[in-house]
Amino acid sequence: MDLNFTRGNEISREERSIPADLYNMLHLLYARRGDRHLFVPIRSMQYLAAIDREEIVFVDGQGPRTIEISWRDFRAGERQDLRAPVSYTCIYYDRNAPGIMNRLQSEFLKAVALLQDRQPRSDGGSVTPLDRH
Repeated sequence: MDLNFTRGNEISREERSIPADLYNMLHLLYARRGDRHLFVPIRSMQYLAAIDREEIVFVDGQGPRTIEISWRDFRAGERQDLRAPVSYTCIYYDRNAPGIMNRLQSEFLKAVALLQDRQPRSDGGSVTPLDRH
């Protein structure tokens, strides 16, 4: 499925951070996709997140396919601990976007966790019994 989004002019930007568990889940889910886009519906807000190697963009699922918020420039390498939050740059393209940002980050975490729970579990491999003589 091809989805096309338009990006308007940047209104503002700010530095934010996301919890390590969200960042790690995103990387795991994206890796399972095999370098293709990952789409995460955020049903509680009627938004869609589109994830690629460079950024996460959020669009209103009810309106035109216009990017309202973008998360990019993730700085995971700056952490001293893998459990520490990851800093990123949040860019707003809609004047109402800053007002929904806190709820969006919280609801996005829930949507990603739900998507991860729905992923098929791998068999993991096999155990070869040791022959005891």
